[in-house]
Amino acid sequence: MAEVIMPKMGDAMEEGTLLKWLKNPGDEVAEGDPIAEIETDKVTLEIEASESGFLTNTLVEEGATVPIGTPVATIGPQDEVGKAPAGGAARQEPARIEDEGLEQGADEAAHGAGTSTEAEVAGAVNGSATATATAEVQAVPAAVERADGERLRASPLVKRLASEHGIDLAQVAGSGPGGRIIKADIAEFISGAKQPPQARPAAAAPAPQEQPSAAQPAAAPATGSVVEMSRMKQRTGERMAESKRDIPHFYVSTAVDMSAALEFRKQVNASLEESGGKVSVNDLIVKAAALALVDNPTINRSYVNGQLIQHDTIDINIAVAVEGGLIAPFVPAADQKSLGSISRLTKDLSRRAREGGLRPEEYQGGTFTISNLGMFDVEEFIAVINPPQAAILAVASVRETPVVRDGEIVIGHVMKLTLAADHRALDGAEVAVFLQSVKRYLENPMLLALS
Repeated sequence: MAEVIMPKMGDAMEEGTLLKWLKNPGDEVAEGDPIAEIETDKVTLEIEASESGFLTNTLVEEGATVPIGTPVATIGPQDEVGKAPAGGAARQEPARIEDEGLEQGADEAAHGAGTSTEAEVAGAVNGSATATATAEVQAVPAAVERADGERLRASPLVKRLASEHGIDLAQVAGSGPGGRIIKADIAEFISGAKQPPQARPAAAAPAPQEQPSAAQPAAAPATGSVVEMSRMKQRTGERMAESKRDIPHFYVSTAVDMSAALEFRKQVNASLEESGGKVSVNDLIVKAAALALVDNPTINRSYVNGQLIQHDTIDINIAVAVEGGLIAPFVPAADQKSLGSISRLTKDLSRRAREGGLRPEEYQGGTFTISNLGMFDVEEFIAVINPPQAAILAVASVRETPVVRDGEIVIGHVMKLTLAADHRALDGAEVAVFLQSVKRYLENPMLLALS
């Protein structure tokens, strides 16, 4: 039988969630047929059959999260439908090396100050009902006592799983090198085979001496329920927290009179009516930003490990809100595309982002990001930089606002733009000049058609 495995869809991907089976055991499949939907931390997509034949087994239940490389199904001849694959229905994953940047001492000499690498066995539990027949899970140690202030050694994956399942890692003995807690140590707590250890009660503090004071009302107990976060939202949150923590953001804003741009868009769409095409305000902004990046190439950079990377192409990410999170596919070589081409591509990317049909190469990359909340009646906002890019443009709504034109006060259509920039890569003057360039293109929209 041929195995179908959880694919690696990006450098940062470590595991994926099998959302839904599209084929059942016994169904005939051709090579390339979609057989299941999976969710990564970026997007929902389909797994395809690796060869033609019959789906003989599904090894992972819907909703289960498994490491990359884990077999999720088998394909073979019809007479093998339902038969256990050779070697059992599940397998132990090879040891995975993780670098936490926490351990010191002897590891510093071998791997550099502030880091350590230790093998962790992944994939001990894959959620499959058939896996328990043959997969052996390492015995889980009982709850233990730890000395006050003792360092807790566990991988980021284990810490996240413990948080999701209410496991107090301080009460779990680690079986990894140096007492490190690995996934196998908490596998039975996750599966429900054992109750997770509870946090030990804190030592009683000395009773404070009574002081005369006014009576204080007791705090109301917290109410509500835990809401499960999608993997995409978790990953987005982690990246944005990292961005705000590590990148010195600064912000520069400008206001653009969009009256001419709106009239230009109206004329363009009238000419495209028969073909069914339609240019959006965001398409105009993408084109204007791309041309402004040509004029101001220092903005089209990334900051990586203390070095500035000047990009050769202008690939503009567009932030798209999808169910369960946010994803930013990009328009490659946006400065070289016509408004019509940008319009068709952004509509296709946005549609497939929402339907889960993006390919990894369509969202893993980009040199500059635009986040547009104009459709939500937003007066102004700031966005968080998408590392390692040096800047992100936040676009608010177009609003009817009094403006001075030719010495008279008239009704204008004003849109506020705010650029968040990495102060390690850019300074205020560079950002201000770039915004003036974007403004010039939008307030003189014929320039967008001529470039």
